[in-house]
Amino acid sequence: MISIVIPAHNEAQVIGRLLAGLLRDVPSGEFDVVVVPNGCSDDTARIAASFPVRVIDTDRASKAEALRIGDQAARGFPRIYVDADVELGPDDIRALARVLTSSDVLAAGPVRELRTSGRPWAVRWYYRVWERLPEVRRGLFGRGVVGVGERGYERLAALPRVMADDLAMSQAFAPGERTVVPDAKVVVHPPGTWQDLVRRRVRAATGVTQLESLGLDQAGGSARTRYADLLGMARREPHLVGPLGVFVTVALVAKWRARTADTSVWLRDESSRA
Repeated sequence: MISIVIPAHNEAQVIGRLLAGLLRDVPSGEFDVVVVPNGCSDDTARIAASFPVRVIDTDRASKAEALRIGDQAARGFPRIYVDADVELGPDDIRALARVLTSSDVLAAGPVRELRTSGRPWAVRWYYRVWERLPEVRRGLFGRGVVGVGERGYERLAALPRVMADDLAMSQAFAPGERTVVPDAKVVVHPPGTWQDLVRRRVRAATGVTQLESLGLDQAGGSARTRYADLLGMARREPHLVGPLGVFVTVALVAKWRARTADTSVWLRDESSRA
């Protein structure tokens, strides 16, 4: 049985979209889906309960706590952690599970499809650069989906709960221990405004700093963007000079704001859920 853990804080606008696609034509008993609404003030729990899933509600608004509760309730492996605001189908889950059960890979994620249509030009330009970064292409973060087998789960269980949970999951494994599965795809919805893009990047910068302070950046700092990568990109693709300018501006603003950011506060992007 494949267990799927979905933490959900005020996700009434998107949880139905995720579950409808995830459970389409899935035979009973194939997936063990645990949805953990945490600190919700909307209909997330009610909507989730209308699907054939287990819903475990908690009053505490904490993704880390929701993941812990979901892990305690989950019944099987491989175990797939899914953010409520993405989209993927049952075949994508099965493709991840096949890799995790038929190889030595400890962790896996799907190919990322960013839906940038309708987004402001600055947001689209930012992600044109971001998607090309080497570690973004190789790492499991920024996909909203991370899967592990039993051995991979043992490593994740030893991690402290941090803000950048998907980055911590990715960095917990060496490049040879993790993989992006080409037969699995997840649709990710980026921010709908410039302000929400900056807010999301402040959260990411704060998360990287927190991981480094705890000694959890196992990949040796590769979670941070290297200016050498940006310069190389500019030489190879000179038409990206404009997008690179936007990317650097956002990175610098986020780094400056992250210096005083509260690591206990989740800087949520509401525009991607509209």
